[in-house]
Amino acid sequence: MADKLSITPERTAELVKEFGKNEHDSGSPEVQVAILSERIRNLTEHLKVHKKDNHTRRGLMMLIGKRRGLLKYIKNRDIDEYRELIKKLGIRDNI
Repeated sequence: MADKLSITPERTAELVKEFGKNEHDSGSPEVQVAILSERIRNLTEHLKVHKKDNHTRRGLMMLIGKRRGLLKYIKNRDIDEYRELIKKLGIRDNI
């Protein structure tokens, strides 16, 4: 069951290649936001089916908070890069 909820290594590699500076750049905030967004989407779909799964809901809220902090950092560093990233990922501008 955990395999269904987590992001696959292949998908992680795709996101690193798309959002990173090179294929080994998994630590940049843009890549981290992309990976967190994918995990958030997966958990959101899980919670649509399992409405009373509060342990997963708490984990989802923690991931959203982590992503919000990274997005805030990117926005303070470079506003144009931030706007491009949220447009690519389909995230609303809440910060």
